[in-house]
Amino acid sequence: MSDNAELVELAESIFADARSTASESESGLDAGLWKTLEETGLARLTLPEAAGGSDGTLTDAAAVLSMAGAYAARIPLVETDLLAGWLAHAAGLETPSGPLTAVAADLTVTPSGEAGAAGARVTGLLARVPWARSAAAIVVLSGDHVLVLDRAAVTVTEGVNLAEEPRDTVTVDTGLDSGAVGTAPAGAAAEFRLRAALGRALLLAGAARGALAESVRYAGERVQFGRPIGRFQAVQQQLALAAAEVAAAAAATDAAARTAAVDGFGAASTAFAVAAAKARAGEAAGQVARIAHQVHGAIGFTREHHLRLVTTRLWSWRDEDGSDAQWNDEIGARVLAAGPDGLWPLVTGTP
Repeated sequence: MSDNAELVELAESIFADARSTASESESGLDAGLWKTLEETGLARLTLPEAAGGSDGTLTDAAAVLSMAGAYAARIPLVETDLLAGWLAHAAGLETPSGPLTAVAADLTVTPSGEAGAAGARVTGLLARVPWARSAAAIVVLSGDHVLVLDRAAVTVTEGVNLAEEPRDTVTVDTGLDSGAVGTAPAGAAAEFRLRAALGRALLLAGAARGALAESVRYAGERVQFGRPIGRFQAVQQQLALAAAEVAAAAAATDAAARTAAVDGFGAASTAFAVAAAKARAGEAAGQVARIAHQVHGAIGFTREHHLRLVTTRLWSWRDEDGSDAQWNDEIGARVLAAGPDGLWPLVTGTP
């Protein structure tokens, strides 16, 4: 987590206030929260000031994203800051204002005279695009091209994940001028994948922490057989197991963010750390969600209860941007490739 205590305090205050004024049954973009994040500079935290950002670090972003997950914030923070903003800036394109989303997909890009000498005609279909309906623009990594699609120029068919977050289908058939078409930097596809997985892992770690906090609070309030259920040893044991999972997920995701901040996303150390973070956070998600609902009983499944918001995100996010099984396969492949002499340096990050 970030060493910037003031940033952590600010982020928690913002997300806690947003939660206190929101209905548990609401879905879609929290426009008020997004406006606050933009006003405080947290919406584009890691982008340089020249691109409309705050020049923050990845460890700063990690703290904010974890907090967003803990409070089940309805915002495209990973998509705007870590993905769309980074990709547009890296391609030398102007970063659009407002909430953004990003996707890596194959579109048909054809040079188009009517769009300008350096423009293009773009056609194709984008599946399960996070927050497309609410985004001002969609930044697409398509082969060697980076494309900035105006939301008004595409057709969006709405869809959702289990947590009712937008996962939309976007039909593209539009012309782009030269200012919306850029060249992807070297290694962009691999970095996009790692950035997306790291962002999702940080949200997972935060949501697991949020589910644990809800469970500890409820166990202290719910009275059964004359005392709070949190005083029963069986419940205490389950909460302790959940706390261990939360700590493991936090350690793995914090380590991945710090490795990426120091070594860069092109480093093998970062690829391994991100794979470990997403896999470990995904494993923790299942365990923590199970224990949280066991502690809460039936009330935790009701639409009006906040627990549902964090656990449905845990179940959804663990499979997005690569499941824990997929990332565990990648870890195994890297371990085998390292060989006997390379295992210890790979695991410890030391020569």
